[in-house]
Amino acid sequence: MTSLRINCQDHARITAKRDEPIYKSGGMPTVGRMLKRVFTLGTGIALGVVLAVAGLRLAAAWNLFPSRELARSASYVRDVMRLVNEHYFDEKAVGYNDLTRQAMHGMVESLDPHSEFLEQKDNAHFEEDLTGEFGGVGIQVETRQNRIVIIAPLAGGPGERAGIRRGDEIVSIDGKAVDTSGNVDSIVSRLRGKPKTKVKIGLVRPATQETLNLTLVREVIKVTSVRDVRLVAPGMGYVQLTEFSDHSPTQFRRALDDLLAQGATSLIIDLRNNPGGVLDAAVGVAEPFFKKDELIVYTKGRKPEDHEEFRAGASRPMVSLPIAVLINAGSASAAEIVAGALKDTGRAILVGERSFGKGSVQSIFKLDRGEGLKLTTARYYTPGGATIHEKGVAPHVEVVMTPEEDTKLARQRSRPDLTDPQEFKERFGFEPIKDRQLETAITMLQGVRLWGERTVARSPNNI
Repeated sequence: MTSLRINCQDHARITAKRDEPIYKSGGMPTVGRMLKRVFTLGTGIALGVVLAVAGLRLAAAWNLFPSRELARSASYVRDVMRLVNEHYFDEKAVGYNDLTRQAMHGMVESLDPHSEFLEQKDNAHFEEDLTGEFGGVGIQVETRQNRIVIIAPLAGGPGERAGIRRGDEIVSIDGKAVDTSGNVDSIVSRLRGKPKTKVKIGLVRPATQETLNLTLVREVIKVTSVRDVRLVAPGMGYVQLTEFSDHSPTQFRRALDDLLAQGATSLIIDLRNNPGGVLDAAVGVAEPFFKKDELIVYTKGRKPEDHEEFRAGASRPMVSLPIAVLINAGSASAAEIVAGALKDTGRAILVGERSFGKGSVQSIFKLDRGEGLKLTTARYYTPGGATIHEKGVAPHVEVVMTPEEDTKLARQRSRPDLTDPQEFKERFGFEPIKDRQLETAITMLQGVRLWGERTVARSPNNI
């Protein structure tokens, strides 16, 4: 039998409640009091509804409540992942972590050719490409007859200081023999690493049959995107840009100043096979040829913040001289921004072939675990309002190269250090060929120069 214990205070409370009358001494409420209560209650309900609606709107604006469609879709994906995980025959191949990443690859990369989910390793390499910096030993390598051969050590880098020479062959890295049958990228990834870390490199020097074992300390290496800076004709400068990284504007301006100091009065900018890069870098490269605050490119996207104008902000005087820009089907993205801006504003003659036609802007979103998301968020337009996306930039003077010519010329442009035709033939198996696009650009600029001299000669002041 369950006992119930009641203390004195509880008994007093109970007794007090029993003694309380059902109705207080005021008697029954009047009609006025009832109406007042009803009005007060109605006002409270109305105010509560208003506050509730306002709260729901605020929560929706702040995304406090998840989208029902998102919740349903996420639940569906989760169900499919569980089915695959539980029933696929190879249990090791369907871990939830692997399935998640495969799903993210498919979700993002099915949108367009340029959006991409970047796993940790790929994201790290992508950031290196954008910044133009990486941890390494400062050497350029290539495969040659199943050997890993050093093209050249970068000036001032760890490799050069250690005495590495052009033509040396890498036979081991950190005590492990290199796989010469594989991709050269795997060799490069082993040489790269965090700055201030050590790497051991085994070398063979064919000229002396000497074996070298060197321990190098990795440093931050800056990629040179501006190459082959020279005068191709009297008073005519030439500069090649291989990509657009954070350092490209500074490197390009330095090359431009060097050419002007050598007496250049016209300029050829070679953007052939330049895949692009950072949008701000393209603006920085074009900037010397534009007046301050002049429009170079603008973007349009889904959100207001994706509508942006990029104008020249240089404090130095504008460089004004005849310009020819070389483009081909491999010129894309940031390369097309520069070519399109100079063409639209009448500042350059374009020579070559129609460019690739990548007129979209990718924003980079940082994710957890060092991963990233490269997502198309806008398209860019030339100063005149033309879109380049899937159309490309058409040259003023079309000079079409055969695929064989393109391949050979790409080899030649990548190795400006091989100036001896015989040595070049021994290395690549063919003699250097004429660059018809470059020759056309030279001819066009010479014509512009002659026309300018003729105009000056015929001006009224010279009659």
